[in-house]
Amino acid sequence: MSKKILLLVGDYVEDYEAMVPFQAMLSVGLQVDSVAPERKKGDTVPTAVHDFVGDQTYKELGGHRFAITADFDQVNPADYDGLYIAGGRAPEYTRLNKKVIEITRHFFDKDKPVAAICHGIQILTAARVLEGRTLTAYVTIGPDIELAGGTWKNIPADQAIVDGNLTTSPAWPGHQAILKEFYNLLGITITLP
Repeated sequence: MSKKILLLVGDYVEDYEAMVPFQAMLSVGLQVDSVAPERKKGDTVPTAVHDFVGDQTYKELGGHRFAITADFDQVNPADYDGLYIAGGRAPEYTRLNKKVIEITRHFFDKDKPVAAICHGIQILTAARVLEGRTLTAYVTIGPDIELAGGTWKNIPADQAIVDGNLTTSPAWPGHQAILKEFYNLLGITITLP
């Protein structure tokens, strides 16, 4: 039976950080449910495209509509083998949702694989699951990690860090690295002919 992954998004999730892992995980045979607070199966959320153009921070543009594939209110984290938290602006407010925090804590309490990218780490800081952990995030989240008891590492955007059941990457250029590490945490081996 295929492993089930819960992909946590919300309004103005970073476009690539939702679309790319969703499609990549499906392509290797994982079952993926995308959810967002206050959304039901068949709804969509707006995405934002964050591009790095040489300014002090990223430039934000409108993205696509991202499909929600399961009812948030019906999610039981015990039904899932892993959690993937996308970034963008969504985590800034989805971390205020009590059920988002409960879901996140479940995966850490049960030592199940968790991947979080860019601003997705804001959900981890709010869930208070980073004590003693080493991880990365978009540079502006570094102080939040330290305040939550974790150790932040400023690594290139195309890399990822693994600490126990958790893998993190600073931004969407790290998809190959974070997905590879997430697959490893899930016990998935991909072999080429």
